[in-house]
Amino acid sequence: MTIQAFRGLLLVLFFLCSAASSQAAPYAAYVMDARDGTVLHARNHDTRLHPASLTKMMTLYLVFDAIEQGKLSLDQKIPISKYAASKPPSKLGLRAGSSIELRYLIRASAVKSANDAAAALAEAVSGSEPAFARKMTATARAMGMDNTTFKNASGLTQQGHLSTARDMAILGRQLFYDFPQYYNLFSRRSTNAKIKTVRNTNRRLLDAYEGADGIKTGYTSAAGFNLVASAKRGQERVIVSMFGGSSSSARNARVAELMDLGFNRMPSRKAESRPRRIRVPDGTGGNTLIASADTSLKTSPRPRLRAGVRSGDAAAQVIASAVSRALEDQQLPQINVAKNAPVEVAAAEPLLPAAMSPRRRPKGLTVAALTPTDTVQNRAPLEAKSVRADNRGTYVVQLGGQHNRSNAERLLLTTALQEMEALEGSQRDLQPTGQPGWYRARFVGLSAQAAETACARLAAARQTPCQVLTGG
Repeated sequence: MTIQAFRGLLLVLFFLCSAASSQAAPYAAYVMDARDGTVLHARNHDTRLHPASLTKMMTLYLVFDAIEQGKLSLDQKIPISKYAASKPPSKLGLRAGSSIELRYLIRASAVKSANDAAAALAEAVSGSEPAFARKMTATARAMGMDNTTFKNASGLTQQGHLSTARDMAILGRQLFYDFPQYYNLFSRRSTNAKIKTVRNTNRRLLDAYEGADGIKTGYTSAAGFNLVASAKRGQERVIVSMFGGSSSSARNARVAELMDLGFNRMPSRKAESRPRRIRVPDGTGGNTLIASADTSLKTSPRPRLRAGVRSGDAAAQVIASAVSRALEDQQLPQINVAKNAPVEVAAAEPLLPAAMSPRRRPKGLTVAALTPTDTVQNRAPLEAKSVRADNRGTYVVQLGGQHNRSNAERLLLTTALQEMEALEGSQRDLQPTGQPGWYRARFVGLSAQAAETACARLAAARQTPCQVLTGG
């Protein structure tokens, strides 16, 4: 064997060993009915593993609590320490000695999973990251996360920083119920973080799985590809926690299968049983009672944009992502489960092959990409696209003035995606103006109250001028 051939063999062995080590993270999963916390499926769910950036769910939970208690405010400028700025990627790019509003640190942590932002949040709440980590662990114990110990705010690998699939599902449910006013952060495909616009690390699953609306991804070489995800269909909501995926596509596909399993097993109707209120340590030996919002499971209010904040750029990215991203053709093995089948909790389950992809896509998001030649002359008339089929009203929300067909369709889809709650039950509609090639963009089929609410929300967000009309 020549020296060159021997070196080539060593190189091949090195890459094979590297590939094997990258898939060596243990697998664990936990599927929960979010309405009452019932376990629907579990594998290795109490095995202590590296949570990676799932950790940031607790970081954000404590920040939201500090805001509720009046200790912090969204517009408060947070100084950036050398320690926070030195955190490794993923990061926002904060500079030591600078300052930035709290709201942008929250967005960067929730959407981009920025480690420098998480460290800055920890210092804002507790003065230092070690003190914040102790508060995180104490809060986890109060939630019933008995197998979790936090050592930092970001989830970077550190000795003793461990959690379980069950504990992270518990945390995801508590976050959803205690702070619904902030929950929509986790479903934003992109957001303005002041320094730059950041994209959601979970956007592929959000786009691919019907009803998915959060929550948090995580990855380190020690942890593998982790995810806590939530999805809602009708009155049913499932939370899935998964550790140890071999790739992001394998993780997303497996979580999609686990969500299907959960929806198949849970009853359509069930009395809601909210998680108990907990007391968050205040750092002085006492406790502070969290003021949980009295908001039902079916709502997740969207905070109104501040004056001067424009959402057009982010909306364009949402549309471009939804229109252009093609799902992979490879499919997962099916998990065939009868509705309400008994739950089996087993000790171990091997990782599925890496070449997997979720197969569902949200209803109402499948649209053809627009091209410069895509004009009114060579396209069929637009059919009304129902956001939901239970509309019975006769009021109309009309957006702006006249638009060409492409811009009108884009405006309707952008608005529908951003204001799903306000426009629930409406249909998208293009009304010819009488001038060839020009249309009015409208949402029809709303009640008077719903139409007025939707128009008020759009005006408050300065998204687009609108008016309420009657008569369909």
